[in-house]
Amino acid sequence: MAIFWLFLYVFVNLTSILYLGAVAINGLVGGEYLHTIMLGLAIFALIITLGGMKVIGYTDVIQVAVLIIGGLATTYMALTLVSEKFGLGSDALAGFNVLMKDAPDHFKMILDKPTATSTQLEIDKYLVLPGIAMYFAGQWIVNLNYWGCNQYITQRALGADLQTARTGILFAGLLKLMMPIVVMLPGIAAYVLYKNGHLPQLENGSKDGAYSAILSFLPSGLKGLSVAALTAAIVASLAGKANSISTIFTLDIFKKYFNKEADERRMVRVGRLTVVLSMLIAIIFTWKDLLGIGSEGGFTFIQKYTGFISPGVFAMFILGMFWKRTTGAAAIAGVITGFVLSIVFNVYAPEWFGNETILYSAYPTKIAVGGALETVYQIPFLICMGWSFVFTMLVMVLMSLAGPKVNPHAFELDREMFKVKPSTYALIILTLMILAALYIKFW
Repeated sequence: MAIFWLFLYVFVNLTSILYLGAVAINGLVGGEYLHTIMLGLAIFALIITLGGMKVIGYTDVIQVAVLIIGGLATTYMALTLVSEKFGLGSDALAGFNVLMKDAPDHFKMILDKPTATSTQLEIDKYLVLPGIAMYFAGQWIVNLNYWGCNQYITQRALGADLQTARTGILFAGLLKLMMPIVVMLPGIAAYVLYKNGHLPQLENGSKDGAYSAILSFLPSGLKGLSVAALTAAIVASLAGKANSISTIFTLDIFKKYFNKEADERRMVRVGRLTVVLSMLIAIIFTWKDLLGIGSEGGFTFIQKYTGFISPGVFAMFILGMFWKRTTGAAAIAGVITGFVLSIVFNVYAPEWFGNETILYSAYPTKIAVGGALETVYQIPFLICMGWSFVFTMLVMVLMSLAGPKVNPHAFELDREMFKVKPSTYALIILTLMILAALYIKFW
């Protein structure tokens, strides 16, 4: 599992954060310094990471505050800009109404299943967000795996007492719910402005340059502040991932299998070397975008390839914690099975089993192969994730049933841990109410 996480963090998380961050800042400073910015971000992240988790924690707190304020200001500016370009004066609410009217499909949270008359754009959207089906498949696996099994999150939670960790994660969840306001609204505004000829900066409709294109309308002083805030956020994210890579490799691989007698000083040196090497690898793979992050889109790239290990890891965690019969062999088989099945469903299933089966429907899309676009059939990756999880669970259960009724190494749950305070219930209810309101309004 440690090896899977290392590959994910280095080749998916570090690369995507570095590439997309450099693209965003490059768009703000003229568009000619991509590689210089990429190197600068990597160096700053290395400096912070080598300072340890405490430095990363303080940096996170500061940059989150700046990002929230800056994000809300950017959204207000984007909506006001839309209002002005459509001749409605400087009115953010009027700008929002223009977006609702001019791009209603961009506010839909549940997409309809494609039909024979669907356009390629509608099919491509469904491949990313496959309607109501995704909530019975991979969407909840993505979220539970991220918040409960992701070392990047749990490392922060485990540094506090239980109540503080709970409150912190719930508060982070509330901040996550601000994404539609601080990220998606400026993106939709950029789309509407571009579609109506008011955003020539977005040549060829580049998705990843949308945010920087909107920020380019800011006055010089605010633009500089935006660059600083964006840089802080990117560097802090890179540093957090690099710290997780260092921790996983040093404690779970080097200490256990290479040098069991290593003292703390030796492990710190190994951790620092790991950080430097992982950042070098990320730079090599993002220098000419060898992984195709730009063509696939940042969000899709991260979610899709995280989904290659999420089913196996989450199945192992949930059975290992709540079913005492789960065996170690079943856990190993689960992680491997989840990964293999994710590859099968994402890459080979339409060719092997057909485009329409009782388990899935595959849809045509175009991908770049050797510099040319080819039409291939793909299953929505959230559906792939769901079926990978189901079959992984089945394999783990069958293997565990062949073992002892109670695994002597089973995890002992303390039921007291599941008792929560009224303040925690209040945060949970508030989160659910906001989610419900979003779905009722934008179904």
